[in-house]
Amino acid sequence: MPSLLRRLDLASRGLPALSAALLAFGLLAGPVAAQEGAAPGAAQGAAGEWRHGLSLLGTPKYPADFKHFDYVNPDAPKAGLLRLSVDGTFDSLNDIIPRGTPASGLQLIYDTLMSPAYDEVATEYGLLAESVRYPADFSTVTYRLRPEAKWHDGQPVTAEDVVWSFEQLTKNNPRQAYYYSHVKKAEVTGEREVTFTFDQAGNRELPQIVGQIRVMPKHWWTGKDASGKQRDISQGTLEVPLGSGPYKVKQVVPGRSISFERVPDYWGAGLPVNIGTNNFAEQRYEYFRDNVVELEAFKGDQYDFRVETSAKDWATAYDFPAVKQGKVILEEFPDRASGSMQAFIPNLRRTKFQDQRVRRALNYALDFDGMNRTLFFGQYKRTSSYFQNTELASSGLPTGLELEILNSVKDKVPPSVFTTPYANPPDGGEDVRRANLREAAKLLREAGYQVKGGKLVDPQGQPFTIEILLASPAFERVALFYKPTLERLGITVNIRQVDVSQYINRIRARDFDMIVTGWGQSLSPGNEQRDFWGSAAADREGSSNYAGIKDSGIDALIERVIYAKDRAELVAATHALDRVLLAHDYVVPTWNYPNTRTARWNRFGRPDKLPEYSFGFPDIWWWDAQKAAQTGGTQ
Repeated sequence: MPSLLRRLDLASRGLPALSAALLAFGLLAGPVAAQEGAAPGAAQGAAGEWRHGLSLLGTPKYPADFKHFDYVNPDAPKAGLLRLSVDGTFDSLNDIIPRGTPASGLQLIYDTLMSPAYDEVATEYGLLAESVRYPADFSTVTYRLRPEAKWHDGQPVTAEDVVWSFEQLTKNNPRQAYYYSHVKKAEVTGEREVTFTFDQAGNRELPQIVGQIRVMPKHWWTGKDASGKQRDISQGTLEVPLGSGPYKVKQVVPGRSISFERVPDYWGAGLPVNIGTNNFAEQRYEYFRDNVVELEAFKGDQYDFRVETSAKDWATAYDFPAVKQGKVILEEFPDRASGSMQAFIPNLRRTKFQDQRVRRALNYALDFDGMNRTLFFGQYKRTSSYFQNTELASSGLPTGLELEILNSVKDKVPPSVFTTPYANPPDGGEDVRRANLREAAKLLREAGYQVKGGKLVDPQGQPFTIEILLASPAFERVALFYKPTLERLGITVNIRQVDVSQYINRIRARDFDMIVTGWGQSLSPGNEQRDFWGSAAADREGSSNYAGIKDSGIDALIERVIYAKDRAELVAATHALDRVLLAHDYVVPTWNYPNTRTARWNRFGRPDKLPEYSFGFPDIWWWDAQKAAQTGGTQ
């Protein structure tokens, strides 16, 4: 499993920006390891051995004495200003709590115990930690800190900081408390050592994911601010926090912008995981409340780099002079590191969505072919897996180990998973659309609904209504396209657009009928699957189980994924989980795109060969003074 921060990065690709933000608010790379199929314990030596890196798939690619990652330019210049854009606004510089809206980029000021490699799957190397060890049963893990690690005020990063950070994170953030619920205790076990003890053995992911906990300065947060007021990490704040990372906050304009400057004497600049990274002298985030204004600001050279999530804009909005002159580069990067399910998600906590026939009818009502042609210029394909575009996506009928796993929960899963591969309703012309609507109407009648006076009503005569809750104007046209077809079935549809803060609060409180969002998946799924679809997460405020899924068969398959002993079993168990999720028709799948669409002002350099699992922007890119001079850029 990638780190939480990297998982967020992976999850955000191919999903709306808001979906990635939701993951952050309660709280997510060359050849694969040589011994990919080996059990991690066996591949990495005897229990208790100190290691420089961890991999869920076998032996880490890079040896203990490696100088830098293969995909970086170790001589990259350290200069230049990078300007980025963000939707919405912010009101806090404390991003570990679920309340408020934190500023973007705060990860730049903090270090974690471990750091990921972009040319390997689920592999981490020491950052704050110089080494790590755990026993063969994965029941504990001990990290040993580097003696040179220090905060920006010169004080050392201590094991006490790590324990305190973990305690505060799990105390003040419900999602993190749930995610790390199997950590029984965290304690200082040596001068520079911290040990996490788990409440179970055999969970191979736990030793690695605790290494991604953000470490914060205990002495600063438990101290007083310049006015003598006691700081409180459980509350939002606009006071610039102390960090240990490669950047520190330079300037804050509340709600409008935040900039970070590289720390000239950063303690970790010479570490192998940092060589060739953090190349910009300054990184600035500019905030825009409207996507139209944001796009026009990019055209006007108000910021440098843009990920384009709108197919319409990608097809029509980039025919402006700077593109023709080569000053702006349009480029797509293949996404090999993640999959996703984006969908209309009904809230199963509402009685009207609990009948599978109703949910399947809602799928038949979606004219994806017409939506793709009309709104997306034919760029998308229909999503048919929760792990779309990865080897983890199920297909055909189950065989081999996957079939064996499904047979072990045969009494808990739909019989159709053994006989019928999942398929969305057919796409096509008007005849197919009419046939789909007839099938939808049939399913609704079978579920006890009937049309009276042009309105679909339940057996008690109550009208069937759906409020589609949105926070992004970009999705209004999608919902509006879906609305007329639902209304032809007699369903009353209201589209409600609210601001981001209200949207997030309503999602946390489960106060919605239907939303349009999704889940991002890494190539090594694990404990987060409980948060996505586990029964225990269904009624827990702030979880990512948006749909409210409660199913014993899915719970059992999640555990098979988490406790898989090798890569083959992980893939088979994930296929089984995917297949059962699809068989329940929990969501109305929408679209997917295999690449990340980007536009940038041509003032940056990058390595000749990018890592396989990330295009690495901005981590491994740099300011190119010659290109910048040709585009009017300044440092």
